[in-house]
Amino acid sequence: MAANDFLAETPENFEQKCLCILVLDVSGSMIGNPIQQLNEGLQRFKQQVMNDEIASQRLEICIITFSGRVACIQEPSLIHNFEMPTLKAGGSTALVDGLRRAILKVTTRKNWYKQTGQPYYRPFVIMITDGEPDADQDVKGVSQDIDIRVDNKEFLFFPIGVQDANMDVLRQLSHRSTPPMMLRGLNFNEFFQWLSNSVSVITKSKEGDKVNLPDTSGWGQIAI
Repeated sequence: MAANDFLAETPENFEQKCLCILVLDVSGSMIGNPIQQLNEGLQRFKQQVMNDEIASQRLEICIITFSGRVACIQEPSLIHNFEMPTLKAGGSTALVDGLRRAILKVTTRKNWYKQTGQPYYRPFVIMITDGEPDADQDVKGVSQDIDIRVDNKEFLFFPIGVQDANMDVLRQLSHRSTPPMMLRGLNFNEFFQWLSNSVSVITKSKEGDKVNLPDTSGWGQIAI
């Protein structure tokens, strides 16, 4: 999608929008139980948001997957407008390319909000990975870009590791305000419950409110 393709889109409502971009690792190391648990968590997340009258009118979900290639499999949309896709795993790990696509998507969607008169909360970019980035991936470059953009309050970035994820890489990518988290086992259901609860809190807040996100101990731990 080109940078201006959203211009043809008409807002469904003018509620304050909360953009959440999920950047998901679907490389070969996710084959089997990991991708199955991730798919189940995504389906549960959709139902939880659908049951929240306010969040369902304000939350826009975008899903970007990365393996040997990057794909935006769900453009930003209110959650009742699409069926949650079933992910399939295979290939290598173009992690940085996935993050670059997410950063571009944040920029273009925020421009669309402004051009169409829709207020918005600071977007979330949540990356979930269990692997090691491919050797050609510029981790240092995208890390510096993320730091600058988070400092400028363009978005919030949450890196989450699963199983054998390289936590040194995630620490390098993370902003000092949000250190990387390690998922406990394959607790994707618990993670998406937390995300749903977090979205519910955020979408009920008003400009200037201090928002405390729910406790993460049910699904993860800070990677030391």
